[in-house]
Amino acid sequence: MAAVESGKIRNVAVTGHRGTGKTSLVEAMLFQSGAVNRLGSIEQGSTVTDWDEDEQRRQMTISASLAHLEWQGRKINLIDTPGEPSFQGDMVSSIRVVEGALIVVSGVMGVEVQTSRVWARAEELGLARVFFVNMLDRERADFFRVLNGLQSALTPRAVAIHLPIGAEHELTGVVDLLHMVAYTSPEGQKEATPGEIPAEMADQVAEYREKLLDSVVETDEGLMERYLEGQELSDEEVAHALKDAMTRGEIFPVACGVATKNLGTTAVLDLMVEGVPSPAKRDFDVHIDGAGSAAFVFKTVADPFAGRINVFRVIEGKVSTDSTLVNTRSHNKERVGQLLMLQGKEHEHADEFGPGDLGAVAKLKDVLTGDLLLDTEKEAAEPPNIDFPEPVMSFAITPKAKGDEEKLGTAIRRLHEEDPTLTLRRDQQTGEQLLSGLSQMHVEVAVDRIKRRFGVEVDLRPPRVPYLETIRSESRGHGRYKKQTGGRGQFGDCQIVLEPLEAHTGYEFVDKIVGGVIPQSFRPAVDKGIQEAMHHGELAGAPVQGVRVLLVDGSYHTVDSSEMAFKIAGSMAFKDAYSKAEPVLLEPIMELDVTVPDEAVGAVNGDLNSRRGRLHGMEPASGMTTIKAEVPMSEVLTYSQTLTSITGGRGEYSMHFLRYEEVPAHVAQKVIEDTKKEREAAGSAH
Repeated sequence: MAAVESGKIRNVAVTGHRGTGKTSLVEAMLFQSGAVNRLGSIEQGSTVTDWDEDEQRRQMTISASLAHLEWQGRKINLIDTPGEPSFQGDMVSSIRVVEGALIVVSGVMGVEVQTSRVWARAEELGLARVFFVNMLDRERADFFRVLNGLQSALTPRAVAIHLPIGAEHELTGVVDLLHMVAYTSPEGQKEATPGEIPAEMADQVAEYREKLLDSVVETDEGLMERYLEGQELSDEEVAHALKDAMTRGEIFPVACGVATKNLGTTAVLDLMVEGVPSPAKRDFDVHIDGAGSAAFVFKTVADPFAGRINVFRVIEGKVSTDSTLVNTRSHNKERVGQLLMLQGKEHEHADEFGPGDLGAVAKLKDVLTGDLLLDTEKEAAEPPNIDFPEPVMSFAITPKAKGDEEKLGTAIRRLHEEDPTLTLRRDQQTGEQLLSGLSQMHVEVAVDRIKRRFGVEVDLRPPRVPYLETIRSESRGHGRYKKQTGGRGQFGDCQIVLEPLEAHTGYEFVDKIVGGVIPQSFRPAVDKGIQEAMHHGELAGAPVQGVRVLLVDGSYHTVDSSEMAFKIAGSMAFKDAYSKAEPVLLEPIMELDVTVPDEAVGAVNGDLNSRRGRLHGMEPASGMTTIKAEVPMSEVLTYSQTLTSITGGRGEYSMHFLRYEEVPAHVAQKVIEDTKKEREAAGSAH
């Protein structure tokens, strides 16, 4: 199959909040265009793009999936993206490689969290945007209420391009205001050919047609003059001006229908062709001088049969079977084997992909999401930045079966290739392996996949909080180690002063020995013994920091003294001084940004206060408010579930480590008691 000319390609990410019917709309477009011969159902697990077992079981999109169709002589590449915030990494990478976003909105719920998030990303990238108000046959669905919501919450330039015929369960079709025709369709059938607009809608149609024309001619001076003079404008002229205005981000058409009944699909497909610019018309903002071909990998699929599949967008030139490309990250040469055109999980072989097209390739050696592949080594080029969201929730993970540690590591590495927002790291302080993701659901889905694909069962538990210990006051300590065991003995003796350091951070060792009471060669051993003792403080076994140690006095034995003896003496001196220096527990404080619907602000603030949070301000925007707060890490280990329950799933948050602070006495006491019980339990187990 030869490459498609870039002017005849449309790349569209189908986006929106979870449960708005994105996958059903993709299915309807594939069916209406003849790319598939029947309308698949999410309930039956028969859609093209939600093919993964997890997606079918949970009935939601978890990974972005690519499909394509032909309409009016154009190739439309559709990326069905996840609407659940837990899996937004795939939405973020997909929206980076398209010219248009089709934002699907529920006719009942209107603008939701992910609607706003997708809108903001698309705005940042300057994409053409079309809204599709779906599910208008549901109870309480209201197209005009949703239209007003879009205009007030997102943009006043959202303009109705379709109107529903009827409402709720009496919905029978849609009117296309651009071409002034009506579409109706029997459920599950191809949409009927354009027909007459119902006479009883004449006034409403005239009103909204005028609003559409007013919006379009405002963006084109020539048309504006003719329109004001009362001249008739042809559909072609209006469509052309609309496309230009969409490309410039001056108009955002609002279409409508019912995806599961294939209603409104024809008009949306027409909009994709007429309103979304082709790759030839839009700059991808990554210029590679001197490279004939360039491809950007925006997704990786770990296919159980074909192995790793890299999904890419051709930025410049062509990518052909049997060509060789260089990875700008690793500088490795990669031979392109079989190219694939993806239709959900189905693969069709392709010979080449031209500029602007989306394709896939299997079995490259070392290519990851975010890599840029060039056909030359001459020019170093920066790959486009995807800007994945940071993980906010971590769990300590251990394999159930001993000896499965390596298999678990491999499994998570493979999953991270597919989803870079999923990470595994070892906490240096607690020694735990931490699996981090965007939510509890995100991590649970990963655990399901680890079991199903790699045969490794795991245990998850909240991670230990990495507490630290420090001191408040100065103290003196004495350590004397003396051991006689026949023959040569062991002797080390030292005295130290402990002082607190500012901000409870760091460690300093100051040698104040005068007159050689401890020989120079043994003093580093005292320092080493003290640092080892600091690994486990006496309060909760946490590392000690924020301490200056002055080595002030001591004595030695010419025969029995050794480095080992002074190391032990140093450790003893530290423990002696530490207990008298008012030791306190420190806890990590996190900076939290929580975005919630305005009506949930009071409840969320109250909850944060109950978690010892300190509020630092609120920023309202379009019906949502971002709350900024500082909260101890121990209080937000399972925050995700609480926020979901308070906001009905409409809240989201991000957090990062800020600093350590002293733990209040009553909280510290409980941590110390819990640690003591754990130690006793561990001791009795041994």
